[in-house]
Amino acid sequence: MTIDKIRTQIIASVWQAIAQSKVDLSSVPDDQQEKMVKKIAENVMLTMDEILDAEVEGEKAAQVDTEYDEPILWKGRPFLSIVEDYLITSERVKIVTGFISRHIENFELIRVQDIDYKQGITERMFGLGDIIIHGHDPSDPKVVLRNIRHPEDVYEVLRKAWLDARKRHGLQFREFM
Repeated sequence: MTIDKIRTQIIASVWQAIAQSKVDLSSVPDDQQEKMVKKIAENVMLTMDEILDAEVEGEKAAQVDTEYDEPILWKGRPFLSIVEDYLITSERVKIVTGFISRHIENFELIRVQDIDYKQGITERMFGLGDIIIHGHDPSDPKVVLRNIRHPEDVYEVLRKAWLDARKRHGLQFREFM
């Protein structure tokens, strides 16, 4: 579900709660009511994300990916997600999805060809963005790390790790004009 859909659903829920509470808001102008409900919805979303972060904070303590014995450069998850985690190590981008069952996808950094990030209007409001990784991976040539907090910072971590991995493996860039 996109952030806009979640936000719309929460706004509708707030309006419903106001109607059910039978609180008289007739003295408050309609535009002020709209502002109040939107602000409540945004704060609910941010609070829920902070609660979800607190739940997984213990997992972030490890500085080494024990499965591959690689240093962890960044670990995160999409905004408001409890079923998806992202991990950037010195050698790969690891995407883990699932709540009960798990699916793990590894994207080797030496296979990366290009990295971009983008932000929509709503995402900018929350300081979120998507990081798009294009590569030469036969299973999936494009991977998207969606709704990442501080995408510029994560983009830089990923870009530096990508360049370091290419140097370690003796790969060079070639551009054709």
